[in-house]
Amino acid sequence: MVAAKRYGPLAPEWETKMTDLTDKSVVVTGGAGFLGSHIVEELHRRGCNDPFVVRSRDFDLTSSEAVDSLIRNTRPDILIHAAAVVGGIGANRARPGEFFYLNAIMGIQILEAARRYGVKKTVVLGTICSYPKFTPVPFREDDLWDGYPEETNAPYGIAKKALLVQCQAYRQQYGMNTIFLMPVNLYGPRDNFDPESSHVIPALIRKCVEARDEGERAIEIWGDGSPTREFLYVKDAAKGVVQAVLAYDEPEPVNLGSGREISIRELAHRIAELTGFKGAFHWDVTKPNGQPRRCLDVSRARTEFGFTAETPFDVGLHETVAWYEANRPAPVHAAAS
Repeated sequence: MVAAKRYGPLAPEWETKMTDLTDKSVVVTGGAGFLGSHIVEELHRRGCNDPFVVRSRDFDLTSSEAVDSLIRNTRPDILIHAAAVVGGIGANRARPGEFFYLNAIMGIQILEAARRYGVKKTVVLGTICSYPKFTPVPFREDDLWDGYPEETNAPYGIAKKALLVQCQAYRQQYGMNTIFLMPVNLYGPRDNFDPESSHVIPALIRKCVEARDEGERAIEIWGDGSPTREFLYVKDAAKGVVQAVLAYDEPEPVNLGSGREISIRELAHRIAELTGFKGAFHWDVTKPNGQPRRCLDVSRARTEFGFTAETPFDVGLHETVAWYEANRPAPVHAAAS
């Protein structure tokens, strides 16, 4: 029988293991991206003065020579691998080979270079797309290998899951301190609003705002609206990642989420209300729904390193809409003849 963890009167066990970042060298791949930029801000807030931000324009992480040069020259104490090639259902269907190869090769080479150069701690960000299509809700980390992922994003999910195997194998053979985190669907300021590759929240925000401004009576949405999704505000996700950097050193993967789900239909109505779109929704049932349900068991993150999502969903949505309204390109109007 395994003894239950005991917490002292002043602090839970994870607090006693927290790392001091003030004198640590930290490298963040994808550190200028959506999640990565918020991770860098959270690192600053937690005392890391100068994390090294890896940008794709400077380092091609699909090149073994570039990855070797990066790790050899920066010699980080902590490496956070947040770089990824991601997209919504449409992008996953159109580019399955790219999504598999690029995500797999970047992670494989990052982990191998971290091993060769003795990085003290490597944090790899996976995805809940790795879970089986019909995982019982809430998704528990122990269910990760109980079936094949939902078909439209299986190549991406399997590429990321392969990195979990590499993390655990390197820990077993080489004693590497590698941890693997699985964030749920993220949203928030600086998200990708490109209609060709965005996820559902930014896609719906953009559609509703543009339809409102152009006076359109309806917008089209893929699927029938019945699937559920769980969403995590990006600033909360960044806090969870850094909290794991500070206090988690175990081989088991960890979900990062809010533990709350919402149907796509209800989500569309909330976004329409926030953006002021008064029209109708046309559900294109010829397009795929994706995974039927997504909702995580988030107890491991809470127990192991004290992470709990704090931002109410409606607050996060409001801030995301406000950011998009403030930062979207100005509409182009035809000149008067």
